[in-house]
Amino acid sequence: MLTTCKRSWPHEHAPVKVGLIINPLAGVGGAVGLKGSDGDAITVEALRRGAVPRAEERTQTMLQSLGDDVHRFQWLCADGVMGGFLLRKLAVSHSAISGVATRTSAEDTRQVTQALLREGVAVLVFAGGDGTARDILAAAGSAVPMIGVPAGVKMHSGVFATSPRSAAALLQGLLNGELVNSVTAEVRDVDEAAAREGRASSRWFGELTVPAAGGFLQHTKVGGREDEGLAVEEIVQGVCARIASLRTADEPDRPLVLGPGGTLLAIKERLMDQTGGSVKGTLLGVDVRMPDGRWVCDVMASDLLSLPGQPLLIVGLPRQQGILFGRGNQQLSAAFLRRLERPRDIVLVATRTKIKALEGRPLLLDTGDAELDRNLTGLWKILCGYDDQLFYRVEAG
Repeated sequence: MLTTCKRSWPHEHAPVKVGLIINPLAGVGGAVGLKGSDGDAITVEALRRGAVPRAEERTQTMLQSLGDDVHRFQWLCADGVMGGFLLRKLAVSHSAISGVATRTSAEDTRQVTQALLREGVAVLVFAGGDGTARDILAAAGSAVPMIGVPAGVKMHSGVFATSPRSAAALLQGLLNGELVNSVTAEVRDVDEAAAREGRASSRWFGELTVPAAGGFLQHTKVGGREDEGLAVEEIVQGVCARIASLRTADEPDRPLVLGPGGTLLAIKERLMDQTGGSVKGTLLGVDVRMPDGRWVCDVMASDLLSLPGQPLLIVGLPRQQGILFGRGNQQLSAAFLRRLERPRDIVLVATRTKIKALEGRPLLLDTGDAELDRNLTGLWKILCGYDDQLFYRVEAG
């Protein structure tokens, strides 16, 4: 059940939905020499020694660093010390899920994480340390991008921003349509008992998807600007590698649906060259490679509805209108798109130059199905090179 603390603010576009989790006891053992804060006994001892938790203070710094932009996000959090108290104190509008008012546990972190994911947050911000990152990894995997506000004792994981202010800058980049990279970062943790005995080494637990400050990559730059020809070639190679990786004995080839556009035509031509034959891809049409290798070009919406299995859609970014679905690719009907699961079944590709031309405006959806448009909104990954992805906002038109 959600309860909402309301405040109105002006905005040009729908606010980004952000989940906030504060581990209120993170960092409590550091200043008093306890090498961590995991476990009730250590927490009690740290507080007995006069320790002061840091997570809420660090989160407040992050929120205040956003300035007026803090009101352009749609905040969701657990009520109480895991987020609700702080947002209420700062008069930040938010929706609160049921939470704990005082003491918290790792299980609380995991349950709140899962609840926020069910509410459809586009990005999750958490304040804590390596133990908090482990709990969130266990609950969420890489379902949405994460931003860690560094507030713990053990900070061996790569999922944390360098400071609360840099965490705020990443959020603002996502909000304003800047070039924000999508990268994977390690979650590591140290055995605290071993650390107290002077014999510690960090252990790898997995990886989370995190945003990182972006820009134009050096290997696709000429004279300080992106060479779109080089960038398109990187995208073509990246898509072909991804398609090849899907071919396993357990999963036969899926129908490949490739949308219109110049970058997509380059991908079509490369795939067609691999199979031989004289078929030619279309620049403005939707073409399909069937599981048996046959190509069906310039298909209609009804053709896509009769495809076997679970199709993989590869689609480009429109250069001018900024509308992802509903302009120039009407063959990709709402009925077809409802068959697909994002991000598993949809690959969005574009050069950084084309993304930059949007000037921060979100990509829009106009499928004719309002519910589908809402379900497809959020932060999308855009493939910009061989192994290079950005986050970008997609909204209902």
